[in-house]
Amino acid sequence: MEDAPRLAAPAGACDCHMHVYDRRYKPAPTALFPPPDAPADAYRAVQRRLGLSRLVVVQPSGYAFDNACTEDAIVQFGSNARGVATIRPDIADAEIERLTRAGFRGARCFMLKGGLLSWDDVDGIASRVARFGWHLQLQFDGRDTPLHAARIARLPAEVVIDHNGKFLEPVVPSHPAFRALLALLDSGRCWAKLSAPYETSKSGPPGYDDVSALARALSAAHPERCVWATNWPHPNINPPPSNAAMLDLLLDWVPDEATRRRILVDNPARLYGF
Repeated sequence: MEDAPRLAAPAGACDCHMHVYDRRYKPAPTALFPPPDAPADAYRAVQRRLGLSRLVVVQPSGYAFDNACTEDAIVQFGSNARGVATIRPDIADAEIERLTRAGFRGARCFMLKGGLLSWDDVDGIASRVARFGWHLQLQFDGRDTPLHAARIARLPAEVVIDHNGKFLEPVVPSHPAFRALLALLDSGRCWAKLSAPYETSKSGPPGYDDVSALARALSAAHPERCVWATNWPHPNINPPPSNAAMLDLLLDWVPDEATRRRILVDNPARLYGF
C-alpha cells in the first residue's frame, strides 16, 4: 500500500484533474497507447488515502470525442464529481445542455500529439460552451504561450491551463513564455493547474526542482487562480509517481496553510461549481 501523505487535506479538498479508463469502453483508433486499467473503484482507494472529497474527471485523449466513460464515472462518484469533456466544434447545444446536467463544466482542448483539435477549433468551441458557464481546459507546449496569448485572452470563456503551463522544456520563471502565462492569470479570466511535474521535469524526483520553481511562482503570484491535481492514473508513465508525493509537493509549492486551503477547496468550488 502506498504511504499516506504528510499533508492533511482540508475538508472539501478537490483533485481537479484525474482520468478514468474502464475496459467496458473501447479506446478510439487515434489512441497513442493502450489504456491502463483505471476504473472509478480504483480511484476511490486513492481518494481515501489522500483525504480528498471532490474530484474532476477529465476526458482522456484516448477516448477521443466519446465521453461515455467519463460520464459514467461522474455518475459513479456522485454529487462530489464534475467532468471536463472533449467535444467537436459543431456539437449541438442540446448535447452541451445534456452534458451540463450530467456534471460537465469544461471542454478540453488537447493541443499536443494525440489531440484531435486545432487552434482554429478553440474559438468556436469557446463560443459554444461559454453560454453554459463552461470553461476551456487547454494543454499545449507552454513555450508557445506568447504565440497564443492574444487568442486566449479574447476567448469568451474562462480558460484553465494544464500542468504548470506544460513547458515541454522547463524554463525559468523569468522566461518570456512564463511571464506570458502570468500575464494571462493577471487578466482574472485564466487559471493554472498545479499538477504532473513529472511529465516535463528534466531534474526529476523527488523535488522536480525545475518545474517546482514554476509552480511556486504561479501560486505566489496568483493563489486565487490556482488549483491542484493528481493526474491519476498518470497515463503512460512507468513507473507512476506516488500519489501521496504529488499531494505533498504542495508543502513545498505553497508553504502557507491558508493558501493551500484556497487552492484545494475554495478555488475548485468556484471554478467547477461545487
